[in-house]
Amino acid sequence: MDKLKELLDKSINTSLISCVLSNKKNKLGSIDKVKLRQVMVQNRQMCQITEYSGTKVFHRNISFEKAVEYAIHAILTDFKQCQIQCEGYTASVLISSKGQITIREKTAKLSLEPSSINHNRTKEYLLPENTPVPFLKDLGVMTDDGKIIKSKYDKFKQINRFLEFIRDILPSLDKNKTISILDFGCGKSYLTFAMYYYLKEINGYNIRITGLDLKKDVIAHCNSLAEKYGYNDLHFFYGDVADYEGTDNIDMMVTLHACDTATYYALAKAVMWNAKVILSVPCCQHEFNKTISNRLLSPVLKYGIIKERTASLLTDGIRGCILDACGYDTQILEFINMEHTPKNLLIRAVKRKGITNTSRDFNQCLELIKELNVSPTLYNLLKERGLL
Repeated sequence: MDKLKELLDKSINTSLISCVLSNKKNKLGSIDKVKLRQVMVQNRQMCQITEYSGTKVFHRNISFEKAVEYAIHAILTDFKQCQIQCEGYTASVLISSKGQITIREKTAKLSLEPSSINHNRTKEYLLPENTPVPFLKDLGVMTDDGKIIKSKYDKFKQINRFLEFIRDILPSLDKNKTISILDFGCGKSYLTFAMYYYLKEINGYNIRITGLDLKKDVIAHCNSLAEKYGYNDLHFFYGDVADYEGTDNIDMMVTLHACDTATYYALAKAVMWNAKVILSVPCCQHEFNKTISNRLLSPVLKYGIIKERTASLLTDGIRGCILDACGYDTQILEFINMEHTPKNLLIRAVKRKGITNTSRDFNQCLELIKELNVSPTLYNLLKERGLL
């Protein structure tokens, strides 16, 4: 125990490159693996803890002292193995079934570059800088030699952030079949083209993407670009998702900045079509704001901006609860502000494998709906179809 603390103190507090805790003791434990590394946050060195649970990843930054305590506790209670990389040496820690600790160290020619601990270091994007991508050039994000146009850098980061969300759900997509994707409200289709390029050109998935929008000129332009790039399985159509009948089964529904109740119709269609994955970024949520009322909240809801933001957050939270009840593992994640709206939440729902009883949580959600005096369109649409 003393040697373990001595090793972790020496490693985490000085020249840590990475520390990986794996081979969990309890197969039913929620955390599968943990990584620790040094980061620089606002000119202060800290330790970043990254916990992996299935397809979910959780980050937090803590002091070196607390990181040592965290690692010791995790090694003794949750994991059988620890691999450490530091400047000049590596170490492994093995825990036997009887609790015996074995520590092995060896020297290594490793260098810790300052950039590797800088929290704001140059990010390695899924679509890297200085690598020309045809659709990014035509959409005005990138120059011919792969440089990012300064005024479009936020758009470039947004595209890559969106692809990170897709990367996380790749295990839910069957690479041995044609994956059908519907993108409602695709607009200029920055993200639609990026999704196609990332899934098909980079990762080799057999996909078919349909983009829907209500702007005919935009649809015509996007179709011409898809033809230009030879994207034979990417097509754009004029239409509204509420009326779309072009399919009765999809693998992924993407809906970005669909206004107000349009998001509800998109989510309802996705559930009806048994979508394996749903990615939704709502841009405005007015429905709750019209009717929300609650005796306990009334002192703060009298302020218009508080009422608007509260209604917005509760709208997306209840959307998540409803998707949970429909058999999805749902997360609400921070995105990068969209071009037309400051809203920056993304709802990511992945169809659950097996049956998990969520009736208790959903009953609480129904109580909340009643208490807030709201009537979510998504709930009503799915209830009408016998899906809730």
